[in-house]
Amino acid sequence: MTNTQTVPVVSVFGIPVCKWGMQDTVNYLVQAVESGAPHQIITANPIMVMAAIENPSYKAMMQKADLIVPDGTGVVWASRKAGQPVQERVAGFDLMHELLKQGEVRGWKVFLLGSTSEVIQEASARLQLQYPRVNIVGQRDGFFGPNDDQEVIRQIQNVQPDLLFVARGADTQEPWIAKHKQQLNVPVIMGVGGSFDVISGRTKRAPKFMQKMHMEWFYRLLREPTRLRRMLALPKFTLKVMREGENLTKVR
Repeated sequence: MTNTQTVPVVSVFGIPVCKWGMQDTVNYLVQAVESGAPHQIITANPIMVMAAIENPSYKAMMQKADLIVPDGTGVVWASRKAGQPVQERVAGFDLMHELLKQGEVRGWKVFLLGSTSEVIQEASARLQLQYPRVNIVGQRDGFFGPNDDQEVIRQIQNVQPDLLFVARGADTQEPWIAKHKQQLNVPVIMGVGGSFDVISGRTKRAPKFMQKMHMEWFYRLLREPTRLRRMLALPKFTLKVMREGENLTKVR
């Protein structure tokens, strides 16, 4: 089965962001699993969009992804400023859990890749308790270099998961998936950032009221001051959206 469904997108500075809400996104990804063909899913935030604007190779990588969802509230806001609003924010953390719910019903196999060995083991154990019918067929920490890539890929190939969740450094996570997508041959491959840290209990997600106020970025900055340099991309993004307005969809 081939996933031939057309994805409606809005261009945010040349990045094709899906307009669907959570339910349509999940439906599409269920079809992606059933198709068997590899799909790269990117959960886009303003920091990633700014990285794409400043780095042509990163932008080209993002443009080749099979699905880019509006993870950051800034991306949702930009789509509104462009006059082509997305339906809603599709947070990567929530999308991961929605896919695991589908895996619970359908008996999907899942591989977890990234973070530290302690975090990934604890996250795996907790997810297995939460989704007992999901088959977590493997996990591995994210501390490996290019020389180890083929060994990691073989480990994943051997168990043939339906879902592969990857949590590596912000600069390497998506490029690594893009580079090895075809070889990995997993129907849905998605970068999940710090999700394993939250699931394992090592860090906490922002309180609901801060999520509703679109202040998750501020909560994370308070907890991780080392993120300040990366966060400087946020005001740059805001100013660029304000300046470009509707024209931001015309950037390629």
